[in-house]
Amino acid sequence: MASSNGGPLYLGFDLSTQQLKGLAVSSDLKVEYEAKFDFDADSHGFNIKKGVMTNEAEHEVFAPVALWLQALDSVLQKLRDQGLDFRRVRGISGAGQQHGSVYWSKDAEKLLANLDKNKTLEEQLPGAFSHPFSPNWQDASTQKECEEFDAYLGGAEVLAKATGSKAHHRFTGPQILRFQRKYPEQYKNTSRISLVSSFLASLFLGAIAPFDISDVCGMNLWNIETGSYDDRLLQLCAGSFEVEDLKRKLGDVPKDGGLHLGKVHRYYVERYSFNPDCIVLPSTGDNPSTILALPLQPSDAMVSLGTSTTFLMSTPNYKPDPSTHFFNHPTTPGLYMFMLCYKNGGLAREQVRDAINDKVGGDTSKNPWANFDHALLNTPAMGQKSPSDPMKMGLFFPRPEIVPNVRSGQWRFTYNPANQSLTETLEGWDQPLDEARAIVESQLLSLRLRSRGLTESPGDGIPPQPRRVYLVGGGSRNRAIAKVAGEVLGGTDGVYKLDVGENACALGAAYKAVWAVERKPGQTFEELIGQRWREEEFIEKIADGYQPEVFAKYGVAVEGFDKMEQQVLVKEAHR
Repeated sequence: MASSNGGPLYLGFDLSTQQLKGLAVSSDLKVEYEAKFDFDADSHGFNIKKGVMTNEAEHEVFAPVALWLQALDSVLQKLRDQGLDFRRVRGISGAGQQHGSVYWSKDAEKLLANLDKNKTLEEQLPGAFSHPFSPNWQDASTQKECEEFDAYLGGAEVLAKATGSKAHHRFTGPQILRFQRKYPEQYKNTSRISLVSSFLASLFLGAIAPFDISDVCGMNLWNIETGSYDDRLLQLCAGSFEVEDLKRKLGDVPKDGGLHLGKVHRYYVERYSFNPDCIVLPSTGDNPSTILALPLQPSDAMVSLGTSTTFLMSTPNYKPDPSTHFFNHPTTPGLYMFMLCYKNGGLAREQVRDAINDKVGGDTSKNPWANFDHALLNTPAMGQKSPSDPMKMGLFFPRPEIVPNVRSGQWRFTYNPANQSLTETLEGWDQPLDEARAIVESQLLSLRLRSRGLTESPGDGIPPQPRRVYLVGGGSRNRAIAKVAGEVLGGTDGVYKLDVGENACALGAAYKAVWAVERKPGQTFEELIGQRWREEEFIEKIADGYQPEVFAKYGVAVEGFDKMEQQVLVKEAHR
């Protein structure tokens, strides 16, 4: 898309599992150009499927780093072919799939510094890596290492308190521990280790870029409370190698998410006609970048209603737990990014939808959700036809869940708030019609349960709750679900649908570049972007939020929901 405006532009990149996307925005945040490189469809020379390679025997999932080099030159060429004048570009930032790691060789700095405009990145950098592959976030080869990480400080709770998360297969600390054990010579010959985000920044900088203050929290190595690497965890991760050597491989972490790392390397000036004064900014992880796609205020919540469910919140409160993730905020000191990840989301709702359609019948070809929505809206909250009725609640997991950590299955209960009794029973349930309400409530009550204590009261006796609830993903189009989201989660300013298509990560990166280059002293990301962001283009209010009586009712229900989860966990532990 060509532009008639000759003002400054800012580039944002999203290096995800299956594609590299690049887009350019103007100072007033309008997208002027965008291009992408689909790894499966557009690459050549790589035996990949959905962007990755697998070794099923060892549960490994990884990507060839050279694939990403090929992609970057291609996206830049596509942007230039569209007419983008790179001389207008004043800043570059990026987002990278979280937790992936890149292992640079001892020749990397020299090769990066001496890039030749007449050759592609892929042609010039095969010798820049001590290991040609990057573990992907889907990798599950580190069970042994995760158990060691969880135990090393005295338990998963202690590790989560220090690093924001318990140990996870995909997190970079356990991945490095396994790498140095499996490939000791390659580890020994590694000069630096990058995350996917800092790898992307390094390519533009022509030197190894530091980790971003937010993305570094996805490693199980960064102590969020002390604001530094945790020496105890570095000792575990280094194994028989020197801890100081691992520290050098990781490098320092600047606290300023908008730090000017340096000017773009001359390769891009000479090959693509970039402005030689273009600034390279820190790149961050894809989830932190997503919350930068809008000026998310403290206590605003973003709920992704896709195949899985993801909950993101900007909060000043650091209250880690093994079932959640905390990261430093990517731009704003004093704020944290709180994240919940569930395997079950849209798939679970679809199973209930299909059961209702089978029972009710009718033509569902135009709107397969019509019967589900009708059942959802015509069933009282918690299935109570009168206040004295027990509350109906359940867990619906077609896939094994991680929050809580339990097998696939379905459990249905009634909860009596008067005496706090909980009974696993189908008595009183109108199956499957009651389940439309129950499954939506269960998914939202889990979010409310785990985000308690992270929001502030707006005053006037109103309970703590999000200011706004933003819905994204396929389920965000369902206004019946949005209505219940406002009832359960609240939202003093309502429930909104956020529509940025598939551009959220790249947009967040581009917005970060705008802020980092154009900010005034002391001006926060939220202040600058909030002044320029056009709500009418991206968001639509689709449901009311806080309603005192129903919000209080769900406050009672969340206690029963907590009891239900604990009872299921105990029962399953004794199977």
